[in-house]
Amino acid sequence: MSRIGRAPITVPSGVKVEIGADNTVVVTGPKGKLTHTFPETMTIQQDGATLTVSRPDDSKTSKSLHGLSRTLLFNMTQGVNVGFSKSLEINGVGYRVAKVGDHLVFSVGYSHPVLVNPPTGISFTTEGPTKLTVIGIDKQLVGQVAANIRSIRKPEPYKGKGIKYANEVIRRKAGKAGKVGGKKK
Repeated sequence: MSRIGRAPITVPSGVKVEIGADNTVVVTGPKGKLTHTFPETMTIQQDGATLTVSRPDDSKTSKSLHGLSRTLLFNMTQGVNVGFSKSLEINGVGYRVAKVGDHLVFSVGYSHPVLVNPPTGISFTTEGPTKLTVIGIDKQLVGQVAANIRSIRKPEPYKGKGIKYANEVIRRKAGKAGKVGGKKK
């Protein structure tokens, strides 16, 4: 059995889980509502405040879907209860972000400002001109929006300028080595 797949999921208080006939699971909580259709081979059972995912056989596809289905279900229950967030930092002289309404406006060394609109279910917060946070209930969507923002100006390895995750470490490269020893004859 998959170690991840066989672990039961404890549903937090205030979260309601509905399992449909075609393996469509609807999770509703204080932050919102998420829906996902799981593969037909996976069996999702609810026993009070505990959810379990089981697989029909030990084939390779069933094993891989077992852990994935359990993790997706766990992320849904956590997302509607507490939500997810991803923090980003901007490094560079003159590089900054400003929140205008719901949108973000980036000044990151291009000849024009870059405008980012939040998709449905995502909100942005800024803490000063160089820090921002992407907030939402869908873990995959929060990560994708943060990756899209990072791709506007990826951090470069020589000076470290660009947009990076808050916990990301940029491996720095040494610059061009100067001449050693003077003129050549």
